[in-house]
Amino acid sequence: METLAAYDYLVVGGGSAGSVLAARLSDVDDVSVGLIEWGVSDQHDERALLLRRWPEMLESEHHLDYPCVEQPRGNSHILQARARILGGCSSHNGMIAFRPPARDLQEWVELGARGWGPAELLPYYERLATHIVPVAPAHRNPYLRDVIDAAATALAIPVRERWNNEPLVDGTGFLELGYYPSTGMRSSASVDYLHPIADTRMNLDLILRTRARRLVIDEARRARAVEVECDDGSLRRIEARHEIILACGAIDTPRLLLLSGVGPGEELRDAGVPVVHDLPGVGRNLCDHPEGLIVWEAKAAVGSIAASGWDAIIAVRLDDTRSAPDILCHVPLMTFAEHSERMGFVTPEPSVSMTPNVAKPRSRGRVWIGSPDPERPPLIDYRYFTDPAGHDEAVLVAGMRLARLVADTEPMAHWIAREVFPGPDVQADDQLSALARATHSTVYHVCGTCRIGAHDDPAAVVDPQLRVRGIDGLRIADASVFPTITTVNPVVTIMMVAERAADLIRSRNA
Repeated sequence: METLAAYDYLVVGGGSAGSVLAARLSDVDDVSVGLIEWGVSDQHDERALLLRRWPEMLESEHHLDYPCVEQPRGNSHILQARARILGGCSSHNGMIAFRPPARDLQEWVELGARGWGPAELLPYYERLATHIVPVAPAHRNPYLRDVIDAAATALAIPVRERWNNEPLVDGTGFLELGYYPSTGMRSSASVDYLHPIADTRMNLDLILRTRARRLVIDEARRARAVEVECDDGSLRRIEARHEIILACGAIDTPRLLLLSGVGPGEELRDAGVPVVHDLPGVGRNLCDHPEGLIVWEAKAAVGSIAASGWDAIIAVRLDDTRSAPDILCHVPLMTFAEHSERMGFVTPEPSVSMTPNVAKPRSRGRVWIGSPDPERPPLIDYRYFTDPAGHDEAVLVAGMRLARLVADTEPMAHWIAREVFPGPDVQADDQLSALARATHSTVYHVCGTCRIGAHDDPAAVVDPQLRVRGIDGLRIADASVFPTITTVNPVVTIMMVAERAADLIRSRNA
């Protein structure tokens, strides 16, 4: 197979982590960096650049929808959105920008991720190039102001102006977002890390419209190259002199490892893939935030004033001894009700909704492959609401009741004509749970499928230096390395992980 190019460092995946990694690694002039991205550049696509237009990205040519397998206790119709474009999910999400709670990072350390605690990781928040600011006054929707006031009254929680400069506990308010209020442009990983250098940094190549199909691993178990499919359909090799760093995200990073013969041996043999290295943890420990839905008919339209359309939140602990919220209830301006509509519920016009999510779910799933064919989609089993103690189900029901309480409180109450889903007749816990679980959505926060762990942890995929166990010259730096899911939206944590990964790689190879 012809070699297309060779670099000192080869980053696979140009998303929220890969864009950061490529920019930081190429800061050193005498180091060459190649960034492989399946999709195109976002530089001239206003759907990707303007934050308010993010819903258009979910229906664009850049969007991948991965289905899931049957969910016995959850919604089997979940489609996992992945972005095939420079900037990855940071080019098509709402850029809700939370610094990770210190307790989440301490939990990582307790699970074997030495060096990833608050003292080591939180300083990287200040290093981010991302422009994180509160929703600007001009973008603060009057309806959302009323919801915030109602939540503060109903739940006896404070209204917060900032979320990232103090411990994250109970509160409600407009969010902090990664965006530029004067232009409405999103502050994605590509916008702030790659756009300023893309045309001037000669030691960085953006290898776009190029799909990574497999890793080339030699007999000594060293990752040497990536087999890619170019835009013209040809297959080539791109080589790495020092290291390959995978940043394809929590679905496609384990998928690429599995296609390359790295993963649970029995699963690989069942899929018809020769086993290169039996690594049991690849694809396991999948975490995600499940999100409920309540829909009301509104007395009047809420208007179009917004930064992203998902600009406000309610954060609540169910137990005062907890150091972080159990429920994060997003308050969108638009109603996404395809799952309730699938069950026959009609969404009125106008409508309003809330989406309470389980902030620290305990259920764990997996991702795997059923074939050696890279064209076959991955197999995803979230195993939603399967934790033995029933924690996730109980929190979801509590979130639904919390949302109802806020909606019954002024000044939100004067916006509400009637509840249409689940409906006022659905009151018992088991009824509410059944409907909520059948219609819940994902918040697209999948993580944990190649987790960090101690050297003697057989379920860990990478060590605390992010090196893949048993394979030389290969690291992972994306959401798949999270030992557990963060309480909050993870995009900022992903970029912080990438910033620290760049430091680890440079110090190792200095």
